[in-house]
Amino acid sequence: MARVTPDPTFYPSPRSAMQAPAEQLAYVAVLNVGQNGTRRPDSLTVVDVDPNSSTYAQQVGRLDMPNVGDELHHFGWNACSSALCPYAPHPHVERRYLVVPGLRSSRIHIVDTRSDPRQPRIVKVIEPDELARKTGYSRPHTSHCGPDGIYLSAIGAPNGDGPGGVFVMDHESFEVQRAWEADHGPQYLAYDFWWHLSQDALITSEWGTPNMVENGVIPEQLLAGKYGHQLHVWDLRSRKHLQTLDLGAEQQMVLELRPAHDPTKSYGFVNSVVSLKDLSSSIWVWHRQNGSWAVQKVIEVPAEPASADQLPPAIQPFAAVPPLITDINLTLDDRYLYVS
Repeated sequence: MARVTPDPTFYPSPRSAMQAPAEQLAYVAVLNVGQNGTRRPDSLTVVDVDPNSSTYAQQVGRLDMPNVGDELHHFGWNACSSALCPYAPHPHVERRYLVVPGLRSSRIHIVDTRSDPRQPRIVKVIEPDELARKTGYSRPHTSHCGPDGIYLSAIGAPNGDGPGGVFVMDHESFEVQRAWEADHGPQYLAYDFWWHLSQDALITSEWGTPNMVENGVIPEQLLAGKYGHQLHVWDLRSRKHLQTLDLGAEQQMVLELRPAHDPTKSYGFVNSVVSLKDLSSSIWVWHRQNGSWAVQKVIEVPAEPASADQLPPAIQPFAAVPPLITDINLTLDDRYLYVS
């Protein structure tokens, strides 16, 4: 797995990444939600994204998971440009394996893409009992290749409650090492995480515990403001909680974190799915302010008026349909934010 020279897909800057050749294949998670005996495993499919290819925009490969009911969600590479980080350099690892968690099953699949990128294969499966034993966590969600290993978030504990958090895996052996936090502080709910490596800062967001989300959002708990509405700032080196940024209890489900790609910048964007005030969705920006961190709303997307008899009972009093912003993406040059 070790390389003599750094992986050519490790870029020293966002500008270098933008100037690099485009990817030719895309890996896409496909969920199988069949019922009444028709359920099959989820799959990782391979799509040709080379405009000059005769199979452009077609599925050219497929890998079925070995079990039913994983609920594939986010996944990522074992190694990336963060391996060039000066304080924990690992320049000779290789971007070769996909780390593919099952959000519901808590299994983690390690998928090799090098031998045949169009026909990836599973080389290791980490079972949920191993994850629980070594970290105290369950329901792995987000995966990021870090400077000293693979970091993953988990939204809760094995019993379906909290706290959720972050854990670390070795990016060569794929052994689960430990829970990342040395001090949780007040953090209990978890969802996404990302970092400002040059400032030794890690940011986490909040959704709900597995018991609050696995069978759908619970309307009574949502209207009572029980879902996540905070960001948490951590010291990346000491692994200790530093600060809580509260968007307000009416902002429910504070999810996707998109920090600036420019390593000299100290801001990022996050979405709030729904406001209990008027069912609007919103975009917020976190940033440095007077030596600490702050957060403020920068975009609000209003709910659309609707007849109450066309709405679920929980939101009939609002007479509106919420936009439910659930994902955002920031371009590599930090110029455009895409909102879904």
